[in-house]
Amino acid sequence: MFDDNSTQSIINYAKKLKGHTLREICGEKIENHGYKGKGNFGQLVEKFYFGYEPNSKAEADFVKVGMELKSSPLKILKNGEYRSKERLVMNIIDYLNVHKQEFENSSFWKKNAHLLLIFYLHDREKDLLDYLIKLVDDWKYPNEDLIIIKRDWETINQKIKDGKAHELSEGDTFYLGACTKGSTAAKSYREQPFNKEKAKQRAYSLKQGYVNHIIANIAREEQAIYGKILKPEVLKQEEVSIEEIVTSKFKPFFGKTSEEIEKFFKLNLNKKAKSYFANLTKSILGIQLNQKIEEFEKADIQVKTIRLKENNLPKEDISFPTFKYQELAKEEWEESEFKHILEQKFFFVFYQFEGKKLVLKKVKFWNMPYFDILKAKDVWDKTIETINKGEIVKEITDKGVRKTYFPKKTENKVSHVRPHARDKNDCYSLPKKDKLTNASEYTKHCFWLNASYVKEEIYLK
Repeated sequence: MFDDNSTQSIINYAKKLKGHTLREICGEKIENHGYKGKGNFGQLVEKFYFGYEPNSKAEADFVKVGMELKSSPLKILKNGEYRSKERLVMNIIDYLNVHKQEFENSSFWKKNAHLLLIFYLHDREKDLLDYLIKLVDDWKYPNEDLIIIKRDWETINQKIKDGKAHELSEGDTFYLGACTKGSTAAKSYREQPFNKEKAKQRAYSLKQGYVNHIIANIAREEQAIYGKILKPEVLKQEEVSIEEIVTSKFKPFFGKTSEEIEKFFKLNLNKKAKSYFANLTKSILGIQLNQKIEEFEKADIQVKTIRLKENNLPKEDISFPTFKYQELAKEEWEESEFKHILEQKFFFVFYQFEGKKLVLKKVKFWNMPYFDILKAKDVWDKTIETINKGEIVKEITDKGVRKTYFPKKTENKVSHVRPHARDKNDCYSLPKKDKLTNASEYTKHCFWLNASYVKEEIYLK
């Protein structure tokens, strides 16, 4: 067993799990465990390996040493590297009391200052007792990360103090998020202290990108090289925000053409390459072209370069990844891929056409406001309804063009649905045949952010 007064003893005992399954380690006693529901892998580890009853106490699991046990699923990329399957969910946010706390004495920090992490390989074809445990180690936040995590906690707390707990979004913060926790039922809504409107239950969570950073450290993998934007000594200045630091790097280049920026950094880029503007952004931020932006990767920040016409309208709507009809039809909103995308933090880089040249005009960190996410949900709802009814094609014109019932740009100020495929034969299977055409598959589609929305709600604000 282990000595619960010794941090190292607990860690060493946990590491015996590496390379094994719970069935192999725990034997017959775990066979009839009776645990159901999401998160039960962690409960099984707690009860049958460490020998304590799973609980939701405010204190850390190993209270004598102040260390919290967390289990989380992995996936393996084609190149053999590990990635997190999801964010790492921590303790529930207690809206009624957290506003009275400071970070250093907060329930979050008391419980999660020191983590013992068990990463297992998720396989939907296997019983969870047969999931292979791949990585085990403890984690303490590096100082530069902790500065950002503390600010993230304070951002969440301020929103609660402002009576806006119901408007919390993962896009509000960088590394530490406030993710929804619980079903969509009324019982998952909670009272908040400064507003009569109930707020969806949420928990603190480390964002998926940050969990990937932890995994890379534990696995000691040969990762792609990361470049840092933020220097700890600058971050420690209380009055300086991450947004201000990043924006300050771009300001000297406002009004410059892309060619002038390229020339300034002595670059020789292929203007037709998809990576052209991404490479300009890296150069401005002081990142090598073969590097990833560490802080953006950890925070799951989506970088979007927007080319504006002379009337400030983006040249194109913004596309998101194509959805698979069969998977989309089964989704619940709270766990949906579309909601997850909309709740992320974005970094927009705006270039505007002046003749044929593109001039850098503005950069902006942004996350979608709560009420606009609700408007986008209307598009998601209608899309699923269309698919499940089997009523996709509305009519076929004389020229053979298929008109659909999917939500159009004119119907919603935020978003719409339209094709995103090589050609009409680039398809995904349908869960139900289309009634008009009897087709069992249909051209790939995706959700789009309206160009007019980007202009009015992001660029001009």
